[in-house]
Amino acid sequence: MATKTNYELRYAAHPNDVKNYDTKQLREHFLIKNFMQPDEVNMVYSMYDRMVVGGAVPVKQVLELEAIEPLKAPFFLHRRELGIYNVGGAGKVTVDGKVFELQYKEALYLGCGDRKVEFSSNDAAKPARFYFNSLVAHKNFPDKHITKKDAVVAEMGSLETCNHRSINKMIVNQVLETCQLQMGMTELRPGSVWNTMPPHTHSRRMEAYFYFEVPKEQAVCHFMGPVDETRHIWMGNEDAVISPEWSIHSAAATSNYTFIWGMGGENLDYGDQDFTTPDQLM
Repeated sequence: MATKTNYELRYAAHPNDVKNYDTKQLREHFLIKNFMQPDEVNMVYSMYDRMVVGGAVPVKQVLELEAIEPLKAPFFLHRRELGIYNVGGAGKVTVDGKVFELQYKEALYLGCGDRKVEFSSNDAAKPARFYFNSLVAHKNFPDKHITKKDAVVAEMGSLETCNHRSINKMIVNQVLETCQLQMGMTELRPGSVWNTMPPHTHSRRMEAYFYFEVPKEQAVCHFMGPVDETRHIWMGNEDAVISPEWSIHSAAATSNYTFIWGMGGENLDYGDQDFTTPDQLM
C-alpha cells in the first residue's frame, strides 16, 4: 500500500507584519496541529531556514519518508539531514535495509544521502509515533541512535519559580556531528510549568517546539514575538509550533509536560542566546 504523505508550505513573515496578526492568523502561520495521524506522514515545509517539521505514525503499514515536491529531489535525504524522536510505542526506522530500533523518548540522527527511509511499529496496538525535524545539509555525517543515557543533561530552574526541568541535549554537537540540526528534549518536573525562562532569542537560529505528555484536558500557552511585544498561542498535546529567529519561545501550561526542541541556522553553539529577564517583558 502506498504511503499517504501530506505536506504544506509555511512562508516567513516580517516581525512588523506579525504585530498585525489576529489569533487566527498567528495559528495559521506558526501552529502545527493534527499532524500525528495513523498511517500517514505529515509535514510542514517552513521557509524559516527551510526546516521541515513532521510526523509519521505507522499502525497497519510501513510508511516511507517520501521526497515531497518542493524538495525537487529523488530522495528526502538527498540534500538533507534528519532528526527523529519516538514518542510512542516501540518502533523501527529502516534506512536502506539497516534497522534502528527506537524505544520511547529515543532519538535517531540520519545524515544526508540518497537512501530509502521507512517507519514501522513493533505492535499495531501500541504504535510508534515518530516526530522529526529536517534541515538542509552540505555534507554527510554518520547515522547515530541516541538515548537519554547519551545526552548532555542540564538541570535548570527550580520548583520555587515553577520551572524545574531537565534539558536532555541529544542531537547536539557535544554528542555527534551534524551540519546544522540541533535537537533535544526538555522534561518538566511535577509542579513546574514554565519552560525557557529567562526568555531569549537567538538570531542565528530558528527553532521549532513539539509539546507532548500534556495530560488530557490540559493545555500549553506558548509565547512568541519580540521581547517588547509578545503574543501567545494555546496548544494541546502533540502540537508543534514554529519559532522565528526574531521571536522568544517560552511557555507555561496547566500541568507539567515534555517538549522536543529543534534548531537550525548558521551556528551550533547551544549557549549562543540573547537573554532577557522576565521584568523586561513588561
